[in-house]
Amino acid sequence: MSPSASRRVVVFLDYQNVYHCARESFPSRAARASQGQVDPLALGLLIAGRVSQAELVGVRVYRGRPSQRRDPRSYAAYQRQTALWVGRGQGLVTVIARDLRYPPVWPRRPAQEKGIDVALAVDLVLMAARDDYDVGVLFSTDTDLVPALEAVLALRPEATPVCEVAAWRAPGARPRCLTVRGEHIRRHLLAEGDYRAVEDLTDYTRGQ
Repeated sequence: MSPSASRRVVVFLDYQNVYHCARESFPSRAARASQGQVDPLALGLLIAGRVSQAELVGVRVYRGRPSQRRDPRSYAAYQRQTALWVGRGQGLVTVIARDLRYPPVWPRRPAQEKGIDVALAVDLVLMAARDDYDVGVLFSTDTDLVPALEAVLALRPEATPVCEVAAWRAPGARPRCLTVRGEHIRRHLLAEGDYRAVEDLTDYTRGQ
């Protein structure tokens, strides 16, 4: 890469992790279900703006998809939310979804995501192998994803590190960024002001 070339940045969002960690890190007394939601494009641009010589070329959002039959209200909200993300994402936002798994006692117990971390991990590694990005930024605190970071680093041991990580930085708390033993990975620790700049308080359960 020439000194003047931009580095292609792809941001990988483990969306439920991003959402729940935001709610834990920046609590509100009057927290609504929308508290913790973010605009993926705005978040991707914010992170890419902190990478040297960077150009954001993609924001990939990994999340569970509610059942249209079992939970039509949540499914409709999911459809409205993802349509808006993609519609205003300037061609940069891609949503990768997997059907939620509903326990027999649902709704007493919530539906669970299945396969999301695997889908994210596979894409992070395959896209590095295909040279689809110069810098991949993984936003998650799920330690199940550490092997994927290790795999990407092993693919290009002689190259400039292509993996970076991001996490919310709660006031007065120790950051929960992912780490790889023996490797230096750049961390993007996003404070409350960063969250407020990208938050999305839209109630998608309301029809538009």
